Amino acid sequence: MNRLLNRVGADRVPALDGRVLEDVVPSTGQVWGTMPRSGADDVQAAVAAARVAQPAWGARSVEHRARVLEAVADGLEERADAIAAMESEDQGKPVTLARRVDAPRAAANFRFFASLVRTESLPATAHRSGWHQAMRQPIGVVGLITPWNLPLYLLTWKLAPALACGNAVVAKPSELTPRTADLLWDVLEEAGVPAGVANLVHGLGAEAGAPIVAHPDVDCVSFTGGTVTGRAVAAAAAPTFKKLSLELGGKNPTVILPDADLDAAAVGAAWAAFTNQGEICLCGSRILVHRSQHDALVERLVAAASALTVGDPRAEGTDVGALVSAAHRDKVEGYLRLAVEEGGTVHGGARPSLRAPFDGGFFLHPAVVTGLAASCRTATEEIFGPVVTVHAYDTVDEAIAMANGVAYGLSATVWGRDTQRIQAVAEALHAGMVWINGWMVRDLRTPFGGWKHSGVGREGGTWSLDVYSELKTVTWCR
Repeated sequence: MNRLLNRVGADRVPALDGRVLEDVVPSTGQVWGTMPRSGADDVQAAVAAARVAQPAWGARSVEHRARVLEAVADGLEERADAIAAMESEDQGKPVTLARRVDAPRAAANFRFFASLVRTESLPATAHRSGWHQAMRQPIGVVGLITPWNLPLYLLTWKLAPALACGNAVVAKPSELTPRTADLLWDVLEEAGVPAGVANLVHGLGAEAGAPIVAHPDVDCVSFTGGTVTGRAVAAAAAPTFKKLSLELGGKNPTVILPDADLDAAAVGAAWAAFTNQGEICLCGSRILVHRSQHDALVERLVAAASALTVGDPRAEGTDVGALVSAAHRDKVEGYLRLAVEEGGTVHGGARPSLRAPFDGGFFLHPAVVTGLAASCRTATEEIFGPVVTVHAYDTVDEAIAMANGVAYGLSATVWGRDTQRIQAVAEALHAGMVWINGWMVRDLRTPFGGWKHSGVGREGGTWSLDVYSELKTVTWCR
């Protein structure tokens, strides 16, 4: 039985009351090991360690902190294969995806923010009455609460700029996927991050995450997760007026315009719907297609979904791995039953028959759902699994209204050929990010975040630095 521990100050410690949680391998249903089931007292110890360590780290030069971040990137790159294998086993995703996306992105996050803080130039202005200089200063202690779908990818996305800005951190990864966070803390230590600057607390959201959010000595909280939990985080943070960044859910449309290359759009829509088992907040889970092309698109999409290989995440040919937990698979299957109740037809969506030990895993074939009203629950609530709904429209204005007709506004994709019409549609969509004839093309310099119930604030590039620092203007008066 493997055993993870919290990282508080210079120590590796269990929960103060000795409680533990089990870490289950999604592809087999077997228990890998345990982690601390931390509570408010554990969080208090971690925050206290961070508060003591932060001033010295914040006083270090930008160049020093950047070099440490680059050493972290080096350590992650050296462990790329181990990270991919660990992330695949702990989260359920195909190892090929973890090797191609998760592992390199984790290192890239540290290298990018090291470069950014080195090169950022803040404005200085002259006026007849004085000279004004903007500067950044650390905000203090930052709480990071990260999800289970892209565990290391999203933890490093927050941790790198928080450290680059001179903060100390208390992080709580998801209790469903704790292992790569533990590996990351080994790398941080080896790279020279001082004891207490980065603290790691395992546990449940209500028992460990909530005390981080409410703690009066935590100056900023960055949370990525579901919208319901995000609402609770915002309410808990409000009384202490701490800075807050919320990256929340999505119900993202893929809009296929009448002049689109239907073959390319079908392939792209399938990729956007089913990558990482559909467990990405940016997945395109609603496809809007002109009525004249609906049947042809559905035929192509169902064929593409049926051709995906579901099974052992370690196998090089696997396209779709296991959902993260039995409870989450139950939730997704519940929506498939709801889709039928709402009048839809489900193509796919069955549990596969796999050999041992994968017969105990949480696998599900991708599902394409047709025949639903665009306003029904299946088509408007976040499922976060390998399920996509397809809806016909008659006019582009109707497609835009359908795309915007949900509570979320994280991302969208538009497929078409007429550049002027594509641009007009992209501008009309209520989404923080819009892709044209593609999906998930990212640039770390651009803002990331959503409209409406998809979040508050933006991270990425200098927007991340704005989250994790305080801006100050110093004026020399004449």
